[in-house]
Amino acid sequence: MQNLKPDLHFEFSAALWLYPGKAAWHFVTVPKAISEEIKFFTSANKTAWGSVRVSVCIGQSQWNTSLFPDKRSGCYFLPIKAEIRKKEKISPHDEVSIRLDVLV
Repeated sequence: MQNLKPDLHFEFSAALWLYPGKAAWHFVTVPKAISEEIKFFTSANKTAWGSVRVSVCIGQSQWNTSLFPDKRSGCYFLPIKAEIRKKEKISPHDEVSIRLDVLV
């Protein structure tokens, strides 16, 4: 069973962006300072591709997903699925307020 670790709760705003590839993946980049803290506290919990399980809240939508590390920027990418984008009426370049809890 996963436990929510209270010190791994974050709130931030960031722009939604579209991955430049064939698939229409949409992401938010987790700010560098938050990404570094997440990496520090989850380094013992290695997973496939370095992903980190999280619970996310945007507007009235809440779901569980994974963050994925980007080696170039040193930040994590948070995928935002179509269902959430439609429900919350968000598009690429929109600033999104996010509550994120790391599940460890």
